[in-house]
Amino acid sequence: MSDPKHAVILVYATSHALRAEQLLAEVGIQGKLIPVPRHLSSDCGVCLRIDQSAMEIAGQLLKNAGLKIQGISVI
Repeated sequence: MSDPKHAVILVYATSHALRAEQLLAEVGIQGKLIPVPRHLSSDCGVCLRIDQSAMEIAGQLLKNAGLKIQGISVI
């Protein structure tokens, strides 16, 4: 079994996912909006997929920007 390469940022609303994507792109972290994997949550229809290696930096950046997220999970 190979190691996961991606993580998803779970958010409370689609607008938060769009804002997170924008904030991360400004510092060079590329993300992609994808449907939330159902085994993780059913609250919001989209989440932001990023490289797993950027998890900690992304989480701290979003926290510093005041963007509330549900969490970051490895997929």
